[in-house]
Amino acid sequence: MTPTLFLLAGLGIGLERPDVEFQVFQFPANQIPRIDGDTSDWSIVPNSYSIGSKQLRETVTGIGDKHDAKNLDVTVKVGWVKGLNQLYFLYEAHDNYWDFAQPGLHNDIFELVVDGDLSGGPFIRQMHPNKELQTRLDTHFLFHGVHAQNYHIFTPAVDKDWTMVWGCQPWIKDLPYANAATKYNFKHGEAGKLVLEFFVTPFDYAPPEPTRAIASKLTENKVIGMSWAILDYDDEKAKRYAGFWNLSHKTTMYGNASDLVAFRLMPIEKHLRKPVEADWSFHVISRKDRVVSFRDRSYGEITSWKWDFGDGTSSTAQHPTHHYKKPGEFIVTLSVKGPKGTARRAKVWDVTLP
Repeated sequence: MTPTLFLLAGLGIGLERPDVEFQVFQFPANQIPRIDGDTSDWSIVPNSYSIGSKQLRETVTGIGDKHDAKNLDVTVKVGWVKGLNQLYFLYEAHDNYWDFAQPGLHNDIFELVVDGDLSGGPFIRQMHPNKELQTRLDTHFLFHGVHAQNYHIFTPAVDKDWTMVWGCQPWIKDLPYANAATKYNFKHGEAGKLVLEFFVTPFDYAPPEPTRAIASKLTENKVIGMSWAILDYDDEKAKRYAGFWNLSHKTTMYGNASDLVAFRLMPIEKHLRKPVEADWSFHVISRKDRVVSFRDRSYGEITSWKWDFGDGTSSTAQHPTHHYKKPGEFIVTLSVKGPKGTARRAKVWDVTLP
């Protein structure tokens, strides 16, 4: 993928690689990808959303961007669904040596970091701005992963959880907050292709207790901070990975959210929508006085609106406010028209007033 050129610095967003912005594909609500390791659900995602090895840089061993696709080659696609605060991932990788025999961290790893609200700054204990707190384990429970989250995803995970959450909130790796599936046919030490499909829930606030957590609200055109690294082991006897290939081009992306890169949550691609779609929302301004404001949320080029409020009255305003004179359960209908067609949307008894 060729990242969109976008000067984030002009918006005051402090992220690495400020001259690029990657895109997150919006899945239609009726085409949410299943987490089963089958790539067919992702066939609707244009290739322009693919982020490949050429976007990565090795920042630990010193070889920089001298990438050998025969040794390791990866492609990542990211998606989201309007109304769900979840990020979906398809990770496809070919490696000449898959390492996963040991039960600990000595494993080929896809390391993902997400900052859903661009809070930025360090988020692991070892980078706490107060150096006296960096070595204290109680800092782990107050700070580590609370405002941005780090996932060490094992590729593949054998006889262990699919990921290690490097933080005080291991519950975020389980349903309903996350799930993963892989497909591969190689053995430890062999070459081959791995397909990893998963979703995670980013959190603005993720303490040890899930009841106190606040999920990041994902909305259209929102920019989030995110990056990943591939830790590539090529020798089971080696104490250290042979490569740390990362999208940020800065090693400390693993613990500092300001070192992530920008991802924009995109609208649905036009070819996946009808030319004209009617939609609307409402807000009860005064239940006592039965005053309701309506907002048009239709899609496409719209030239006229016709509201039927369900009480025998109507309006041609785009965003009308209506006073219901009597109580009732109302069927409200919006009909829209444009050069490319017509559409209507009715909601039955959503508007109920005493």
